[in-house]
Parts: sequence; structure tokens; C-alpha cells
Amino acid sequence: MVEKDTSYKVSSYIRTFVLIVLTIIFIFPILLVLMNSFKSRLYVSTVPFALPLGDMFVGLENYINGLTTSGFFKAFLRSVWISVMGVGVIILCTSMTAWYIVRVKDKFTKALYYVFVFSMIVPFQMVMYTLTFVVTSVYFDNIFGIVLVYLGFGAGLAVFMFCGFVKSIPLEVEEAATIDGCNPLQTYFLVVFPMLKPTAITVAILQAMWIWNDYLLPYLILGSDHKTVPVAIQLAMQGAYGSTDYGGFMAMLVVSIIPIIAFYISSQKYIIKGVIAGAVKG
Repeated sequence: MVEKDTSYKVSSYIRTFVLIVLTIIFIFPILLVLMNSFKSRLYVSTVPFALPLGDMFVGLENYINGLTTSGFFKAFLRSVWISVMGVGVIILCTSMTAWYIVRVKDKFTKALYYVFVFSMIVPFQMVMYTLTFVVTSVYFDNIFGIVLVYLGFGAGLAVFMFCGFVKSIPLEVEEAATIDGCNPLQTYFLVVFPMLKPTAITVAILQAMWIWNDYLLPYLILGSDHKTVPVAIQLAMQGAYGSTDYGGFMAMLVVSIIPIIAFYISSQKYIIKGVIAGAVKG
């Protein structure tokens, strides 16, 4: 009995040590960026691991220069618009689609479900050139059209998760709403959608993190004239012959990750709950 307790304690210490090491490995790059955002641009590339002390420390100068010279504020507002609208459209359209697929059981809805599932495994790089041509041809190459493009790419995972959760909703609840005089839209918005809250929040978190951090799709569709935050940061690195302001670049990175980290921390308790509800129950 004593040997079992000892072996359990040893394995617990080992797991704790491994988790601490992994935490340090993942957090260290973020701390490095934060630390270098307060250094003079000359010291960022020469002594990147040194603390910003003495002559190296420049206060908020890098933040002021980085945010004012790169059009960061416009890019930030543009990213907020695309992320909020994209997530909202994805949740609304895919939840209704999933409800229809689950409740209307025929060959069409079954095939439609597998189409959405198949879209999850198609890499973006396979279709990005043809997609860019089509999007430009139908005049979707703007901050409104890109929201619909994100709907197409985000629908697969969202429909998959919503379908799993809708299957757990008793059909009798919807039948009672119909008896009370609700039409299908009223039944969905007044009865079904409120019950989808855990999965909806999970989908919102995953999609928001993806859209906010996405670089390639906005760059291909919107170009450098309508920059989002990742594109603005990347273009800030394009200095000629070492003229890049690395201090301002680090400051832009810090500011760009604050909103998504705050959003994730405030909603992280819903992630596992929603994933389990959408996958296991289905």
C-alpha cells in the first residue's frame, strides 16, 4: 500500500514537472515579444533575450510609433468588423442548417451533412487560387464579401458541432411550440436557438480566433489596400536593408494578441463543455 502511494506521488510530481516545463515553453515566446516591445529597435535584434533596462528601455515609444505609422488602428477596426460579422453569420446560418439537417431526415440532408464534413478536410491552399478568381469575379473582394467567404470555410466545423447538439434536444419541445402556434422560424429562435447556447459560444470562440489571426485569406482577397491586423503586421516587417522598426513591430504584436487572449480567457469555460455537447451527444 505504501509502495502504491509512493509511486503515485512520484508520477504526480513528474506530471506536474512536465506540465510546468510545457507551460514555460509556450509562454516564453509571448513574454519575449512583450519584453522586446519596450526596447530600442537597435537592441531588439542584437540582444533579444536581455531585459529592457538602462539605455535599452524606451517606454511606450515603440507602441506610439508602431500604431501610428502602419495604419494599425484602421486595420484593427477592419479586423473587428470582419471577425464580429463573420462569427455572427456563421453561428446564425450554420445553426439553422444543422437544425434542418437533423430534423428533416432524407437523402438530401444526409448528403448535405457529409458535404459539410468533407469540407473540413479540404486544405485552403488547394482552392485558394480558384477561390481568389471567383471572389474577384463576383465582386466579393471587400470587407462585406469576405464575411461570406468566411461563412463558406467555417461552415463545415460549425455544422458538425451543431448537428451533434441538436440531436440531444427532445423533439417534444418543438412539437409543443408548434401546438402553441409557433411557426418554424419562431420555434427556432424562441425554443431551439436558446438551447444551443453552449455549442454556439464554443463555435464563436473557435471561429473568432481563426478569423482574427488569419493572414492568407484577407491578403489574397483584400490585398494591402484594406489591411487586417495580421496583414498590417506583416507589411510592417518589409523594411528595406534592415530599416524595419522591430520595436514597433513587437509592440504591434502585443496589441494584436490582447483582444483575442481576453476573449478566450473570458469564455474558455464554455469550450470543453460545448465540444463535448456537440460531439459526444451526437
